[in-house]
Amino acid sequence: MPVVEQSVVISRPASEVWDFITTPENWPTWESSIVECDQVTDNPIGVGTRWHGVTRILGKRFDWMTEFTEYQPAKVGTSKSVEGKFGFTATTKLEEVDGGTLFTYRVDSESGLGGVFGKLADPIVTKAYSRTMRASLDNLADLLNTDN
Repeated sequence: MPVVEQSVVISRPASEVWDFITTPENWPTWESSIVECDQVTDNPIGVGTRWHGVTRILGKRFDWMTEFTEYQPAKVGTSKSVEGKFGFTATTKLEEVDGGTLFTYRVDSESGLGGVFGKLADPIVTKAYSRTMRASLDNLADLLNTDN
């Protein structure tokens, strides 16, 4: 199972970072592989909340639906795919540190992305997505650090 994990320090309190990242419409503004993202359940966000989105990886578009399996405001959120071409789990963690908030984003995905690229392509896809994630986290930090 390929895993990509990256972290960045954002010079904002964890509560502000959390509010931004738990607004699904904000994801395409900073996460470059996400084309669209919206909440499909009506209740306030929490365990059981579902988000729908579209991701583009190496030129291929993937529709997905996730459901939050863990939700601790301003600390950790974990969502697992419940619909789509491949399975994945995404975890966001926040930790107060000197200078702001350490934001860690981790994605665990099926090998071969469910057969879309094949298992032999795992190292290539993982490396490409790792670069994308690094750039996205830097983009998030720039966006939130300059929005004062």
